Amino acid sequence: MNESLLSYAREAWTALQGALYFLPPFPARVDTLALLSLLLVAGLLVAEWLRARWGWPRVLGYVVAGTVFGPSLFGWINADILAQLRPIADAAHGLLLLEAGRRLDLRWLLNNRDLLRGGVSDIALSFLAVYGFAFFVVGLPPAWAAATAAVTMASAPAVVMLVIEESRAQGQITERVMMYSAIGSAASFVVFVAVLGFVHAQIGATWGAALAHPLWAGGGACLIGVLASRLAIVVAGQLPKRSLAQVFVLAAMALLAVGVARMLGVPVFLTLFLMGVILSFSDRAKVLSYTSLPDGHGMLAIILFVVVGAALPWRDATWPMAAQALGLLLARAAAKLLAMTLSGGALPIGKRLLAGIGIQPLSATAVFMAFEIGKLYPEISHSALHLAFFAAAIMDIAGPVLCRFALNRAGETAVEKETQGGAR
Repeated sequence: MNESLLSYAREAWTALQGALYFLPPFPARVDTLALLSLLLVAGLLVAEWLRARWGWPRVLGYVVAGTVFGPSLFGWINADILAQLRPIADAAHGLLLLEAGRRLDLRWLLNNRDLLRGGVSDIALSFLAVYGFAFFVVGLPPAWAAATAAVTMASAPAVVMLVIEESRAQGQITERVMMYSAIGSAASFVVFVAVLGFVHAQIGATWGAALAHPLWAGGGACLIGVLASRLAIVVAGQLPKRSLAQVFVLAAMALLAVGVARMLGVPVFLTLFLMGVILSFSDRAKVLSYTSLPDGHGMLAIILFVVVGAALPWRDATWPMAAQALGLLLARAAAKLLAMTLSGGALPIGKRLLAGIGIQPLSATAVFMAFEIGKLYPEISHSALHLAFFAAAIMDIAGPVLCRFALNRAGETAVEKETQGGAR
């Protein structure tokens, strides 16, 4: 149907060119900016409708819009269009992770043993639970089981941050959920870099490649993050604090880091997250401490999660794969709840469990990490990483809902504070 309509339009356009010589050739594909603008509007409308109708988080609406418009249903966003949108999605994801990295307060973490114990327990138990399930239950080879664990062990800091901002949540649970998400992401990035070497070794590459690629990815991301953050502080230091000019500098340096990382084949998500952590830790003069991109988060989220929703492989879903992905998520959820239980401290067990529910989201970062591993050996990794993709697909739907549920039950969202008089 679509092809016949296009052929008629193409013939009519060609006929017009005979009379109107200034007309360009019939467009071979939709312009990327035009398509992006339509996706932004469509994603926003779907998200707002779902929020008004059923109270769903906006992030969930963006993913649903991408899934509807993507190859799995209508097919308006095909593989070629996804390739065009990937650099824009990379930039959007990187900017969100930059903000998440800036919220990783290492000094608070090191001075709070309960928080540190909870973060370490979450990292260790989540990795072991996912690896054990992927290796012993699903039967993946050790390298691919480790890759699955690296991709899915952590929470999604971008999703958590957006849910917190949308809910206007504040309080102990909110701060812990954000902190644990950032800590888990940092650890998963370290594991991800190490796993790159194991993947090379599993496929039979030389030991030189197995050692060099992790060093290139990790070292390159760290070097770009350091240079971009230092440059941002130096330039922003010449400008008034909290000014629009400082916001522009922060965004420009982040986009510079994205561009350099893409040119050098270094993971963008790792580069921008490290840039955020370095900014938070090294900005002793507080040059950029009070400068952020709050007004841009909504647009970045629409771009990112519409693309992620379109990229999820729903068409390849099978009942056995869905059952395996659900099993992996249950093992992961149990590990995170156990980690919060073991964290101890003065926080009541009920609130610790709410923090464990709040860090369940798994979304964009997992998908982009899987893409990075998938680029190494596409003929093998596509099937080997299906488990991680389907787990991310399920949590794209459930994750934002679980996070907001936890914050609501803790009484830390704006609505709960208004109805209950504050957290109890």
